Amino acid sequence: MGENESAKYWATMLNSLRNRGVEDIFIACTDNLAGFSNAIEAVFPRTDIQNCIIHQLRNSSKYVSYKDLKALMTDLKQVYAAVDEPSAEDALKCFAEKWDKRYPKISASWRDNWANLSTYFKFPEELRRLIYTTNAIEGFNRQLRKVTKSKAVFPTYDSLFKMLYLAMLDITKKWTGRRQDWSVIHAQLTVYYPDRMPD
Repeated sequence: MGENESAKYWATMLNSLRNRGVEDIFIACTDNLAGFSNAIEAVFPRTDIQNCIIHQLRNSSKYVSYKDLKALMTDLKQVYAAVDEPSAEDALKCFAEKWDKRYPKISASWRDNWANLSTYFKFPEELRRLIYTTNAIEGFNRQLRKVTKSKAVFPTYDSLFKMLYLAMLDITKKWTGRRQDWSVIHAQLTVYYPDRMPD
C-alpha cells in the first residue's frame, strides 16, 4: 500500500520484492500507470512489459459518442486481435484513416504506447491470453476493496494491514485450480526464456 503511485513508489515496491527473493520477472502486464514501466526496467531490466489492452480500450472509448462506439471498437479489435505485429500496425493505420478526423487522440494514444501494447504479438495465443490484461489482479483488488469499504475508519495503519492480510488469506484459499493450458504455457516460456527458466 502506498500514498501515491509514483515511479519512486513502484521502484521501492519492486526492490522490496527483489529483496524478498524474486529473482526475475519474464513478463509484466501493467495498466500503464505513470512511472511503473520505468521502475520495472530499472529493477528487473530484462522484463518484457505489456500494457493492459482492456485499460487501453477503456481509455480509447472514454470520449466516443455512443452512436460510434460499436463500429469504432470493432475497428480497434482488428488492431489488438491481429495475427502479428505488422498486421496490427496496418490495422492501426486503417483505423487512423477512418477515425482520426473525429477522434484523433485514440490512434495517437495507441502509437504513443505501442512499444508496450505490442509486446504480446511475439508470443503464441496461449501466452497472449495470459498477458493481455490485468483483470486477474483487478479482481483481487476489488475483493480487497469490498473488505475495506465495509469499515469506514481504521484506527491505525496496522489495523488496516491486519484486515487486508486476513482478507488476502481468505481470497487466496480459493486459488486451488490450475490453468488448463499451463503445461503448454510453461513449455512456451521455456522456449522464449531458455536461459532464465528455473529447472
